[in-house]
Amino acid sequence: MTVVLLMTGIVLSALTEAVASTALSLARLDMLGDVHATPDEFARLDYGYTAVKLVFFLLAPWLMSRLSAQTCLRAATGAMTLTCGVAALTANLDLLLALRLFQGMTGGVLLVAGQTMLLQAFPRTSQPVVQALYAMGAVVAPATLAPYMQGWLVDSLTWTWIFLAVVPVGLAALALLASTRLGADAEVRAGRFDWVGIALFSVAASCLTYVLNQGSRWDWLEEPFIVNLTIAGVVALVLFVVRQFQAQGEGALMDLSIFRDEGFAFGFLASFAAGFALFGSAYLIPSFAVSVLGMTPTEAGWLLLPSGAMFVGSLLLTAFLVTRVGLPPVLTVPIGILIFMTTMWMLSGSNGESGTPDMMPAILLRGLGLGFLFLSITLITLVGLPRQTVAYGVGLFNLGRQTGGLIGVAFLQTMIDHQVVLNKVVLGASIASGRVAVTERLAMVTRSLTARGMETGEAAQAAVQMLGREVARQATVIAYDTAFLTVALFFLAAAPVLVTSKVIISKIHARQRQKEAQPV
Repeated sequence: MTVVLLMTGIVLSALTEAVASTALSLARLDMLGDVHATPDEFARLDYGYTAVKLVFFLLAPWLMSRLSAQTCLRAATGAMTLTCGVAALTANLDLLLALRLFQGMTGGVLLVAGQTMLLQAFPRTSQPVVQALYAMGAVVAPATLAPYMQGWLVDSLTWTWIFLAVVPVGLAALALLASTRLGADAEVRAGRFDWVGIALFSVAASCLTYVLNQGSRWDWLEEPFIVNLTIAGVVALVLFVVRQFQAQGEGALMDLSIFRDEGFAFGFLASFAAGFALFGSAYLIPSFAVSVLGMTPTEAGWLLLPSGAMFVGSLLLTAFLVTRVGLPPVLTVPIGILIFMTTMWMLSGSNGESGTPDMMPAILLRGLGLGFLFLSITLITLVGLPRQTVAYGVGLFNLGRQTGGLIGVAFLQTMIDHQVVLNKVVLGASIASGRVAVTERLAMVTRSLTARGMETGEAAQAAVQMLGREVARQATVIAYDTAFLTVALFFLAAAPVLVTSKVIISKIHARQRQKEAQPV
C-alpha cells in the first residue's frame, strides 16, 4: 500500500509542475488584457520560469543532500500549490512574475527529488514500470493532457482556473506524500555550495533562455541586444563547465563522475533530441490547428488528447518488453525514432482543409513513438547510476530534455516565420495581375459579392483582399508543412549521429575499463 501511496503522490506532484509549466501557452492572450502588460513585459513570466527551473535542476541535488529528498519534495509540492493558488487571485504583473519565478524553482526541485526517490526506493527490476508511471505525470501530461484541460478552461471559464486547478491536485499529492515514509532514505552525495558555479550557470541560463524564447521576435543576431546576451550566455556557460571540471572533488555544483557511466553519457546526449521531438511537436500541432485550421484552444487541445492514450500505452508496452521479455531498452529507441519520423512525414501533407479525422492517424502514431523513445532513454540514462549520484543524473537529464525543447521550439518558430514571408513572395509572383486565371478568379468573386448587394467598386476591392488573405493562408500552410518535414529530416540526421556517439562512448569506456583492470 505504501508503494502505491508514494507512486501516486509523486505522479500528482509532477502533474502540478506540468500544468504550471504550460499555463501560459494557451492563456497568453486572455492574460495580456487582464494584467495590462505589453508582450515584452508578459514574456518575462515565461522565460523567467524556465530559466529558474533550469538553475534548480542543478541546485536540487545540493538541497537534497542538506534537507533530504523527501523534505524537498514535500516542500516544493506545497510551495507549487500555494503559489498557483495565489496566482489565480491576482492580476498584478510584478506579483505574477515573482510567483512564476518561485514556481520555476519549486518545479525544478520536485521533478528531481521525485524521480530520485523512485529510482532509489524501488529495485532495478521494477524500474521500467515505475518510470513508465512517473512519465505519465512528468512527460505525457504536459504534452497531451495539459493543453486540452487549459484550452477548455480558457474557452469555458477564465485563465485563473488553470492555476486554481493545480490546488486540489497539489493538496492530494501532499496528503499522499505525508502518509508514507517510503523513499525517505534516498541518498545524495554531499558537497559544498558552489557560489561561483551557481552564479555562472544562472547568468548562462537567464541569457540563453531569453535568446531562445524571444530571439525570433527580434530577428536573432540582427538585434545587438540579442548578440550581447548570446555572447554573455555562452561565455558564462563555458566558464561554468571549466569550473566544474576544475572543482571536482572540492565541492563542485555537479558530480561529473556520472559521465563515466556509459549509459548516462549516451542518454544525456539523446535527451536533447528527445526534448526536441516532444516540445517541438507539441508546439507545431496545436499552433497549426489554431492558426491555420481555425480551431479553438479546446479543439486544439483535444487534438492531442488521443495521442496521450497512445503515449501511455506505448510506455506500458515498452515496460512489459523490457521487464518480461528481456528486451534491451536501447533496441526500442530506433523504433521510436522511426515511428516519430513517419508521424512528422504524414503531417507534412496537411492542408488548409485538413480536419481532425485527417490528422488523427499521425497524431496517434506520435504518441506511440514518443512512448518507445522516452522510457527507453530514461532507463538507459538513469537506472545504472550509483545510488549517491542518481540525483545529479536526474538533474542533468531533465536539463538536457528542457534545453532540447527550447532549441526545438525556437528553431521551428523561426523557420515558420521566415517560410511564411518567403512563400508569400513566391505565391504573390505567380498571381500577378494580368494573368487570365487571376483575372477570372477576381471577376468571379466580384460577381458573387455584387449579387449579394455590394457595390461594384467595393466588391472588386473586397475580392482583391480576399485573394490576398488566401495567399497568406496558403503561405502559412506550406510553412507548417515544411516545419513538419524538417522535424522528420532532423531525426533522419540525428539517428546516425546518436548511433555513432553510442559506438564512440562504448569504445572509450571499454578502454577505461581495460586500463583499470591492468595491474599496477
